[in-house]
Amino acid sequence: MKGLVRWLDDRIPMTATYKRHIGQYPAPKNFNIWYLFGSLAILVLFNQLLTGVWLTMSYVPTTDGAFASIEYLMRDVEYGWLLRYMHSTGASAFFVVIYLHMFRGLLYGSYQKPRELLWIFGMLIFVVVMAEAFMGYLLPWGQMSYWGAQVIISLFGAIPVIGDDLTLWIRGDYVVSGATLNRFFALHVIALPLIMVVLIFLHLIALHEVGSNNPDGVEIKKHKDEDGWPLDGIPFHPYYTVKDLVGIAGFLMVFCFFVFFMPEGGGLLLESPNFEAANPMKTPEHISPVWYFTPFYAMLRAVPDKLGGIVVMGMSIALLFVLPWLDRCKVKSVRYRSLGHRINLAQFAISFVALGVLGLLPETTILKWCARVFTVGYFGFFIALWCYSKREPTKPVPERVTFK
Repeated sequence: MKGLVRWLDDRIPMTATYKRHIGQYPAPKNFNIWYLFGSLAILVLFNQLLTGVWLTMSYVPTTDGAFASIEYLMRDVEYGWLLRYMHSTGASAFFVVIYLHMFRGLLYGSYQKPRELLWIFGMLIFVVVMAEAFMGYLLPWGQMSYWGAQVIISLFGAIPVIGDDLTLWIRGDYVVSGATLNRFFALHVIALPLIMVVLIFLHLIALHEVGSNNPDGVEIKKHKDEDGWPLDGIPFHPYYTVKDLVGIAGFLMVFCFFVFFMPEGGGLLLESPNFEAANPMKTPEHISPVWYFTPFYAMLRAVPDKLGGIVVMGMSIALLFVLPWLDRCKVKSVRYRSLGHRINLAQFAISFVALGVLGLLPETTILKWCARVFTVGYFGFFIALWCYSKREPTKPVPERVTFK
C-alpha cells in the first residue's frame, strides 16, 4: 500500500491534499452542534445525487410517460419506492440543513471579513439548490407540479419589456408542456448538479484558505506554537470526523423515520394533488409551492402589484448576498454583541418561519396583512443592521476561544 501511495503521490498530490483539507486541517477546539450542518449538507447532497441517478434509469421525461413512469417506479421496480422517498425526503432535508447552516453563519458572523467570498459562494449554492428543487418538482408531472410551475413561470411575464419573451424562453412553449419538461429534466439532472458541485468545491477551498470561524468569532491563526500550529486548533480528523459521525447517526434516525413512516410528511413533503396526473383542464383548489419556497412565496403574495412582488422576492435573496457589507460591526459572534442585535436576529428568524407558514395557507385578508408585517420584519433586519452595527455597543471579545 505504501508503494501504491508513493506512486500516486508522484502523479497527483493525494497525501498532501488529504493533510491540507482533512488530516492536518486546524479546526477550532470549541465547535458546537451548529457546526454539524455543513457535514450534513454534504451527506444529503450525496444522497440526492446517488438516488437521482437510479431514478433516471426508470424515468421517462415525456408528458405521456412521466407520471406513468413514477407509478411504475413505485409499484413494480424493486425498491423503487425507497429510492423515490429517499430522494423526495432528501430534498426537504437538504433545505432544513441549508437553512440551519445559514442561520449558524448569522449567529456567529461567519460572513464577515475575511470570509465574504466564502459567504457569497454559499449563497450561490443556495440559489442553485433552489433552481434545482424547482425544476425537479415539475418532473413527477402531477397536478401540483404542473400548476405550481405554471404559476411561478408566469410571474416572469410581469417583468417590463422582456417578460413575455423570458417566460416563453423558460417554458419553451406557450404553456407548460413536453418542451418544458424536457429542458427542466436536462437542467435538473445534468447542468445544475455540475454547477453545484463546482460551487461546493470552491466553497470548501475558500473555507480552508481563510480557516473556520467558531462560536467566539476569534481567529485561531493569531496564536500559534513554535511549529506554526494554532494553539486553539485541533486536526479535523479524527476529532471532528468522529463527532460528525455521531451527529450523522442522529440525523439518519430522523431521516429514516420520515422515509419509512411519514414519506408524505402530512402533505408537506409530497402533496396529495401530486398523486394525480397533470390535467391542464383541472385546477387544484389551492396552489402553493413546496414548504421550502413558501417564505418567498408569502412575500410575493403580500405585495398587491405583481411586478412589485417579484422585486420584493428577488430583493429578499439579493440582500443576503450583500450581508457582509451591511453588517459593519467589528465583533462577529452574537455572544458578544448587543441585546438589540440579538432581538433583531430573533425577529428575523421568527419572521422567516412565520412567512413559511403563511405561504402554505390559502390567502385571506387577515393572512395577507400578517404576511406584510412579517415581510417588513424580514427586510427590517437588514435595514436595522446597517443603521446600528457601526456604533453597536459590544462586550469584550476574548483573545482565545472559550468553551461556554
